[in-house]
Amino acid sequence: MITQPRDESRDEPVVLDAGELAADPQLEARFAESAHRILAGLVAGGAALGWVDPPSRDEVAELLGGVVSAVRAGDASLRTAYVDGALAGFGYWRRYTRPTHRPHADLEKLAVDGAAHGRGVGRALTAALIADARERDIEVLTLDARGDNTAALRLYRSLGFTEYGRLPDFVAVGEARYDKVFCMLDLRRPA
Repeated sequence: MITQPRDESRDEPVVLDAGELAADPQLEARFAESAHRILAGLVAGGAALGWVDPPSRDEVAELLGGVVSAVRAGDASLRTAYVDGALAGFGYWRRYTRPTHRPHADLEKLAVDGAAHGRGVGRALTAALIADARERDIEVLTLDARGDNTAALRLYRSLGFTEYGRLPDFVAVGEARYDKVFCMLDLRRPA
């Protein structure tokens, strides 16, 4: 279990990188199951995470296995956030695979447990992922979000991301259609 300094008035999340996660066998063993619980719950509630139906445990395990492999190869960053010793969220970026795009990375997923919304988990994770990108000399960090995900878009803007494009009615969820919004953070500029 994570030991964390407690400031009862703040309850700030503890953010770990993939190495710190792997260093704690108990956390690492529970990570995929906890991540599945978060993703399945969010998707069941209509969250914009790339699935229409909640993903299976196997889908999430395969996804996370690919991310961890990319982290080991130096082509990704994975961050996890814990509140009161429980996984409250996670996020990751991966470097683009095309040789001409290798200086850049895409923040592919950021998921925060519904019970932890409003506690600064998303901000802490995104800030840590941005710091990791800077440290690894990523030039431009991109992401995309569903147009109705206003809370996420507001968070990304507040951390310096700017919108660079939009595909109207691109995301299909049953009969509903949503814009796909593209954002970028140019890390070639000073912080």
